Amino acid sequence: MPQLDSFIKALFEHRADALALQPGAPAALKVRGADRPITRDALSGAQVTGLLREVLPAEQAGALGGTSPFTATYAAPAGTVALEVRPGEGGPQAVVRPVARAAAGAAAPDPALRAAMDELLRGLVAAGGSDLHLRSGQPPIHRVSGGLARLDQPAVTPERLDGMLASIMPEAARREFLECGDADWAFEIEGVARFRCNAGRERAGPMAVFRVIPSVIPTVEEMGITPEVQALCQLSKGLVLVTGPTGSGKSTTLAAMVDLVNRTRNDHLITIEDPVEFVHPSKQCLVTQRQVGLHTRGFKQALRAALREDPDIVLVGEMRDLETVSIALETAETGHLVFGTLHTTTAASTVDRIIDQFPADRQAQVRTMLAESLRGVIAQVLCRKIGGGRVAAREILLVTPAIQNLIREGKTFQIPSVMQTGRKLGMVTLHDALMELVEQGKVEPKEAWMKAADKPAILTALKAKRHDTSFAGDA
Repeated sequence: MPQLDSFIKALFEHRADALALQPGAPAALKVRGADRPITRDALSGAQVTGLLREVLPAEQAGALGGTSPFTATYAAPAGTVALEVRPGEGGPQAVVRPVARAAAGAAAPDPALRAAMDELLRGLVAAGGSDLHLRSGQPPIHRVSGGLARLDQPAVTPERLDGMLASIMPEAARREFLECGDADWAFEIEGVARFRCNAGRERAGPMAVFRVIPSVIPTVEEMGITPEVQALCQLSKGLVLVTGPTGSGKSTTLAAMVDLVNRTRNDHLITIEDPVEFVHPSKQCLVTQRQVGLHTRGFKQALRAALREDPDIVLVGEMRDLETVSIALETAETGHLVFGTLHTTTAASTVDRIIDQFPADRQAQVRTMLAESLRGVIAQVLCRKIGGGRVAAREILLVTPAIQNLIREGKTFQIPSVMQTGRKLGMVTLHDALMELVEQGKVEPKEAWMKAADKPAILTALKAKRHDTSFAGDA
């Protein structure tokens, strides 16, 4: 009996996604994204070759020492598997999958499961929700106006959820989900909305979250974006950042600003996103939208390539690492307008976050670069609106000579004070933005207090305006 049969038996018994055979590492099952070794010692290249040679047809067994990858199927006693074999430095390496799962990428989606998925996503949009949560063993859940609401539907079984996800996953995402246990992709229902999709695995089985991306891009006027922020969209060069925690509406605000650029300028706009969310058809601008993992390997690679693609404006969906931040700063310095996002809550903390990513011996230089290239920061949080829905509170920093000096000198703690004195220029602190929403009757005082960065200060302001602050206790 071929030795590989015992490994394949373990693959089926543990309901694993795949079996990995790689020289220099133990044979390992991939179960819900995690590696589970099933041999004590690492395999050698000769051992992997021997395991494969026993089960491959003669012509493919002879190709094991070659330089080209290939696929094969093998009917083991425990079940049929698909083998993906590719050359490696120490010898051939292989991924072995149960054939039903390996073929899922090529099989036509189950129409009933696809219809069920469509119905859930249409229902999310009809309910005015922002997110759909699907969990094994639980009913579908909507996020509406910031809160979670379970639907009056049966719990979703792991097997059904796997099939529902497979019915709308592109092949690349399906493969990534099987191999890594996580996948991101975009999905669109024509005339309804686009969705940013994430699938993963947890203790109970598969899980997924779908974020609604409206098919119609809101305008800056509809979003209530101030004329001063709109003016940032007309700059010829510099760095403009939209920041905030996850789920704060950064993508929507940035989409409205990009749409303004697209309607009013005659330039080449490149977006680099993961995944592409809002679709921007070319209007006055020529728009190029690239998706990480599909059209390019990563943000930093795409950003470097963008400099050779004759851009005027570049949007970087996420400034995740030091190299991406560094290239974005250089791009802004060399005569391009760069839009980017960060997960920071205030304008001052955004400046600190960028500088702190660099080694200490480079921080003085980066402060100078940032002082010269940064043009504005829009930091926002989403608040629950009285009567339903949500509204954004936006802190707006516009970089003036005074702000530039503070950045150069490392005195970012003084930025909020300068913003207070710069109200006439269009600057707004988060404190003032939250208080304005309360005064306009759009947001409850408790909600403003919960979203505030400086809770004692907003509590004092609320008391001065004679609002009920009993929610804060003795604070």
